[in-house]
Amino acid sequence: MEIDGWLCCNAQQVLNAHSRTAVLPALPAATPPLPTGTLKVLADQSGISAATLSRVLNHPDQVRPALRAKAEAVLAKAGYVPHGAARSLTLRRTLTMGVVVPTVDSALFARIVEGLQHKLNAQRYQLLLASSAYEPAREASEVRALIERGIDGVMLIGTRRGPGVIEMLQARRIPFVTTCHHDAGSAWPTLGWDNVAAAERMADYLLDIGHRRFGVLAGITRDNDRAADRVLGFRRALARRGVELPDAAVIERPYTVAEARGAMAMLLRRAQPPTAVMCGNDILAYGALQECLWRELRVPEQISITGFDDIEMAAHCKPGITTLHVPAFEIGQQAGARLLAAAAAERPLEPDHLCCELELVVRGTTAPPAERRETPAAAPAPRTAPRRRTPR
Repeated sequence: MEIDGWLCCNAQQVLNAHSRTAVLPALPAATPPLPTGTLKVLADQSGISAATLSRVLNHPDQVRPALRAKAEAVLAKAGYVPHGAARSLTLRRTLTMGVVVPTVDSALFARIVEGLQHKLNAQRYQLLLASSAYEPAREASEVRALIERGIDGVMLIGTRRGPGVIEMLQARRIPFVTTCHHDAGSAWPTLGWDNVAAAERMADYLLDIGHRRFGVLAGITRDNDRAADRVLGFRRALARRGVELPDAAVIERPYTVAEARGAMAMLLRRAQPPTAVMCGNDILAYGALQECLWRELRVPEQISITGFDDIEMAAHCKPGITTLHVPAFEIGQQAGARLLAAAAAERPLEPDHLCCELELVVRGTTAPPAERRETPAAAPAPRTAPRRRTPR
């Protein structure tokens, strides 16, 4: 559920749309108030010491798994819910992390957040999620709201920040990481990949199999460093090989199937339509593919299409989309591990940069252009050693 830009990922909290105050779901009816000394009573009844029960509530990682499971069952049967504010004072942490993504309507960001939450849940952390709609000022507002709720750390996407976001986090010594990009010179941890280099690799692959007329379907590059870097990578690879990419052959659109179809129609109406279209993500590639299929253009016989991210849909449409595989879940887990380590140490994270080389996954939407297929000897072998994947 999204309310005023906020999501509570495990439904333990629902944030009120106007006040953004946390509203906890009601406990089961028939659960009576617990009297003072309940832990002592439960200890006497269960044979588990009150100290162990308290430790399970406040420091579960310090209790053996088998004993912890038994203690949790005793506490749950008694309807015991620890007081969050009191526990926070004891631990000097709220056991809450935050994440701000550009949109919740993205399979890639959803998978990253899933990996992050998987890592956090193992340490009993809650995750609050907000979306910025690709607007830096809104991201700054969401980060400020997360700070007001006492988060122990936050994950952000990309490099283009809202006003004062980094300074706000640093001034309060709140650990943070940025993902979906790579910057070895950054003063904080970055986890992701080099979008320019990845886009160059895709363009090189298409050049190697013979394409010379290109179109690009990009996301909106304003306030989106990933979209801008991918366009830069496409342009850089083509220029290095002496291939022109006219400005009119680069179209920016929001990441929707309908927008991609309209943009693909524009490329197909050019006096010399492209033989290959490179798309900024798999949603744009899917929309481009659908436009071709509706026009009864054969893909890849008449035109090749590539994506970026390797979301699940890319492997299961027909033909499957040639794309670059992003290990999204693993990146989310790595971000969670770093935030947890910083929260436990009670200090900001040291610069630590993880850069993944994205795998080129060749499927059914790419092939040499028709003129090259007629003279196979003219098409050199791809230098990028792509891998062909079957649907998972």
